[in-house]
Amino acid sequence: MKKTRICFLGLDNLPVLAPQFGQHGVGGEQVQHTLLARALARRGHPTSMVVYDYGQADHASWDRIVTYRAYRQQAGIPLLRFIHPRFTGIWSALRRADADVYYVSCAGMHLGLAALFCKAHGRRVVFRVAHDTDCDPSALLIQYWRDRKLYEYGLRCANAILVQSRRQQQAMLANYGLQSTLAGMLVDAPQQLRPRRARDIDVLWVNNLRTFKRPELFLALAARLPALRFHMIGGTQPGEQALFNRVRDDAAGLPNLTFHGAVPYQQMDDKYCRARLFVNTSASEGFPNSFLQAWIRGTPVVSFFDPDELIRREGLGAAVRSLDDMATILVRHADDEALWSQASQRCRDYMKRTQNEDTVLAPYLKFFEEAC
Repeated sequence: MKKTRICFLGLDNLPVLAPQFGQHGVGGEQVQHTLLARALARRGHPTSMVVYDYGQADHASWDRIVTYRAYRQQAGIPLLRFIHPRFTGIWSALRRADADVYYVSCAGMHLGLAALFCKAHGRRVVFRVAHDTDCDPSALLIQYWRDRKLYEYGLRCANAILVQSRRQQQAMLANYGLQSTLAGMLVDAPQQLRPRRARDIDVLWVNNLRTFKRPELFLALAARLPALRFHMIGGTQPGEQALFNRVRDDAAGLPNLTFHGAVPYQQMDDKYCRARLFVNTSASEGFPNSFLQAWIRGTPVVSFFDPDELIRREGLGAAVRSLDDMATILVRHADDEALWSQASQRCRDYMKRTQNEDTVLAPYLKFFEEAC
């Protein structure tokens, strides 16, 4: 039986796929693209990616995944660069990939471009929601009206829409009138599991430094709890350099806080393995990849955001409403080894129960294989 050819349109994916480019910033969705692409390639699907031009050769391959260059991230003249090199570069790379199915995630104009390409060439496009705001036209994290319209066009043309949570599923139906399918997420297995006494990071925070991630709340926690060892990891994002500089400078004044800045994905295993607790301070999320990375290592998550109330329902840490609550939970887990150990075991048990690769892949394969 012919295997479906699948192309991932993820311009930022290369730093996760190829360690030599790991110095470039990434987020959780680039990790998910890469893990999914590797799993499909292992199953014999011809798999490719359309990525930024970082100076790599076109058609370069890693882990049996062929990459096609679209354009250099800063190339082109403002106002004109949407057409060239962005539109033309992506279109050309999609054509060279010659896939049966094109996979896109994260709200943005790229979904519209992929939909236009697929309509013109008789191919299929699958979209995966990456953030709750992807399902709400009033909250989209898209700057330009043009790009919003392209995204909405792509949504309505998509052959399938996949979501991370029931909340997203309900919002997609309520706001856009579109049906969607729940699809899980993959996670790399840890190289080691450390007992509590061997973990020297009391509280870990990992995120790109963006305003809605509220990194200042983590700084406030560190200032409030000087007896705990806090570590903060995150790089800057376009338009957020001032925030990054402010957080970095404020962190320097806290002796119990280590600010790492951006850390390549390939070096993150050690950081997660050393952490006793993982904290998320975001005002909104999708389903954070970092939650899975923490839980599979037995690290409870303390967060304001709780996707489908999973943390509360499964006892995978604590979902809190205020900074006071968060500080109380952190101290309680720091002081009570038995409490932490029970939560840690629940995290590992949950991941063993749900992280079967074949089960996670099933909804993706259903739509991918319909193309053949």
